[in-house]
Amino acid sequence: MTIDRLILIFAGTMILIGTVLAAMVSPWFLIVTGFVGANLLQSAFTGFCPLAKILKRAGCSTGHLYS
Repeated sequence: MTIDRLILIFAGTMILIGTVLAAMVSPWFLIVTGFVGANLLQSAFTGFCPLAKILKRAGCSTGHLYS
C-alpha cells in the first residue's frame, strides 16, 4: 500500500470515528473531525503532510503525491 492510500484511509477513519463519538459521547469530539479536515485542506495547498513524513520514515512505499 502506498503512502497516498494510507493517508486517505487514516483521514477517513479519523473523520468517521470523530463523527460517531460526537454523536454518541460529546460534541467536543467534532474537534477531531475539524482538525483532520483542516490538515487535509492545508496539505492540499502546501503539499506538506505530517503523516506522510511519519509513514515515509516507517518504510512505506511512496505514491505519486508524497515521494
